[in-house]
Amino acid sequence: MNILLTGANGFIGAWTLRRLLERGHSVTALDLEAPGALVHRLAGSALQRVDWRRGDVAQRQDVDAAAAGCDSFVHLAGVLTPFCQQDPVRGAMINLIGTLHVFEAARRTASRRVVFTSSAGVYGPEQARHPEPTTHYGAFKLATEGCARSYWHDHAVASIGLRPFVFYGPGREVGGSAGISLACRAAVQGRSFTIPFTGRAGMVYVEDVVDAIAAGLEQPLAGAHVLNLVGEVCDVQEVIDQIRVHYPAAELSAKGDALPLLADIPPGDSVLKGLRVTPLRDGIARTLAFAL
Repeated sequence: MNILLTGANGFIGAWTLRRLLERGHSVTALDLEAPGALVHRLAGSALQRVDWRRGDVAQRQDVDAAAAGCDSFVHLAGVLTPFCQQDPVRGAMINLIGTLHVFEAARRTASRRVVFTSSAGVYGPEQARHPEPTTHYGAFKLATEGCARSYWHDHAVASIGLRPFVFYGPGREVGGSAGISLACRAAVQGRSFTIPFTGRAGMVYVEDVVDAIAAGLEQPLAGAHVLNLVGEVCDVQEVIDQIRVHYPAAELSAKGDALPLLADIPPGDSVLKGLRVTPLRDGIARTLAFAL
């Protein structure tokens, strides 16, 4: 496949880029910045095979230029909750209008397939069964899911939107739920760290998200789907306990409100087959090993 990957410099983007290259796909990457340290570490010399374009998904001309010759699309570019709260209009331009630009590019291809990241943020703090976001970020993500359904009905663009819950793994540094990954790094470096949330939530290892993205590209797909990636539901204290299996002296704690991502949300659409759930113990071990 010739794949356009937006947001390639992000945490999930960098891991996705590596997986697509491993599977022999041709990749055009679109990002605001040149390849960062995580991309270089994960892709290595294979980065030479990537057509890296610097551009903004909010600008249609940038998306159209990068999409030339591509037949499938992985759309990961976006800004997180704090940015959307501070600047809702710019947040909408990136998270919503940028998504429409990608779907418009996909509409003009023979493949007509988009795999994109939505978010568990489409659920509000009081509603665990039906989307009811209370943030601009969650509202924009929910809107992209509706737009994806429209592109299927109007133009037969197949898509799947992934809603990863608390995703963690080597290299995650930003976001309200990045505390799991940061705690692992602190343990390796011998620093104390307080995870800024408590309670139970679904913990999703990054390579499980990447596997779902690859499956969305490679498995038969018709319609517009969304999939909750819940991972392993556990308490934040269990995360700390798993880190201390490897670093018994780690000075780690958790403080703050529970994440408004309730643990009893069902996985939902099962259109993708063979997806795995990495146990927390294995995901933490891999994250710690990578940080060495």
